[in-house]
Amino acid sequence: MIRNAQIVASGMYVPERVIPNSYFNELLDEDVDTWLVENLSIKERRWCNENQSTADLCVAAANEILKDGKIFAEELDLIIISTDTPEYISPSTASVVQFRLNAVNAGTFDVNTACAGFVTALDIASKYIKADKKYNKILVIGAYAMSKYLNMQDKKTVTLFADGAAGVLLSVTNNENEGFITSSLHTEGQYCDWMGIYAGGTHKPITQKVIEEKDHLLKFVKKFPKEINPTTWTKMIEDACKELNIKPDNIDKYFFTQLNINSIWETLDNLGVDRSKGHTIMQNYGYTGSACIPMAFDDARKKGLVKKGDTVLFIGSGGGLAFALSIFKL
Repeated sequence: MIRNAQIVASGMYVPERVIPNSYFNELLDEDVDTWLVENLSIKERRWCNENQSTADLCVAAANEILKDGKIFAEELDLIIISTDTPEYISPSTASVVQFRLNAVNAGTFDVNTACAGFVTALDIASKYIKADKKYNKILVIGAYAMSKYLNMQDKKTVTLFADGAAGVLLSVTNNENEGFITSSLHTEGQYCDWMGIYAGGTHKPITQKVIEEKDHLLKFVKKFPKEINPTTWTKMIEDACKELNIKPDNIDKYFFTQLNINSIWETLDNLGVDRSKGHTIMQNYGYTGSACIPMAFDDARKKGLVKKGDTVLFIGSGGGLAFALSIFKL
């Protein structure tokens, strides 16, 4: 009998603290609002309060997913958390979430491919279900608390990054006409030292000097080529469609990394796909890394913009540079 992974529920959580663009106009003493709206469409974002952390976001999102899926945490077989702002260096954020949910029957691990992480985790979870009958219900969450790592004087980062968590519940299906269809991963590792948080690991442990020089905070070291996302996304999508013998327009909805809206539109234009098929949420939530794609999916699903039987494509990119794609039939 065929085994496949089907998306059966979704959910998201964002902190209550709203940071409008006007906050940065005052902080940086210049008009950044105009540029953010015109170039990225970002109007506001959510940041954690002082006492909130990544695990808090994950647990809140997980409860929404479990409620939507009408299951108890004890029914979960596996929890995968995708984040590059973990609760700790060690142990995994997923183990913290498992304990707080009382998901006593679930195994756990974290995935870090930066902002491509949720789609990577979705790929992994789908193949667990396809390959092993012990795994029938898997919780996959992308989470981001990057506000904890921002240099408040760095205009290139502080205005963009935000916090949130979202994810899906994957369940086994025996229906060959629904669920996971295909996926691909791609990395351009030559960009690994262009953007990231480069202190706090074994390469550069936290010291007083590191803190004084703010090396423990997020930084853009070099400016990425602006064509890298639309060029790579276009090729990955075209390759996946060729594999499936379909056209890009046969995809009902596209969910991209939610940072640069122009990169999304350029990709859809390259594919000959109407821009209405690319759902965006960054205008209200800023850039939430691993969380942004499942946040966009949950938003579209709750608004009735995707429905049973639709074919949806997820494609993410993040520091590394890592890229991940997956296609599902809902």
